[in-house]
Amino acid sequence: MFKLLRLLPLAVLSASALAAPLPGVRGVDHVGFTVPDVDRAVSFFHDVIGCEEAFRFGPIKDDQGTLMQDLVNVHPRAEIQQIVMMRCGQGSNIELFQYKAPDQKTEPPRNSDIGGHHVAFYVKDLALAVEKAKALGVKTLMGPFPVNEGPGAGQAITYILTPWGMQLELISYPKGMAYEKKSKVKLWKPSGQ
Repeated sequence: MFKLLRLLPLAVLSASALAAPLPGVRGVDHVGFTVPDVDRAVSFFHDVIGCEEAFRFGPIKDDQGTLMQDLVNVHPRAEIQQIVMMRCGQGSNIELFQYKAPDQKTEPPRNSDIGGHHVAFYVKDLALAVEKAKALGVKTLMGPFPVNEGPGAGQAITYILTPWGMQLELISYPKGMAYEKKSKVKLWKPSGQ
């Protein structure tokens, strides 16, 4: 019982500390994706989206220990063959990984799958961007799809697919979105839109 009472203040302190967010967060630095062929992915993000390569490095592996498991929660014998950082317009950066791993899955998750994801790229003129994507041979889904109701009203979107099946979103809201009239918190938007 005495041991339990001694630990109680620590438990209360820990619960209190857990209630606060991480200190010092300033914003999203980058979003990372694992791709099947990093050079092909760099070409796609450069030629279609307009991102610029900043730097690349690799490989990273640990033939004997558990670095990969301990560092990035993958199979201990996984190897990051190459990492490429790309700058994309006025928004966050993109980090591309090419892995080789004994237990690697090769099918990308759908948006409805746990761990499913997409990145949205703001474009000034959505119709023009979709037209260009189609001309470049990029698979595009329905759109431009205007959002006319709810807090997101004022935006229009179109999903596109990378050559390896990853979903990206093109989005535009040149006159803002409906939520901005009531919310104290404003989402990121490009300067000079």
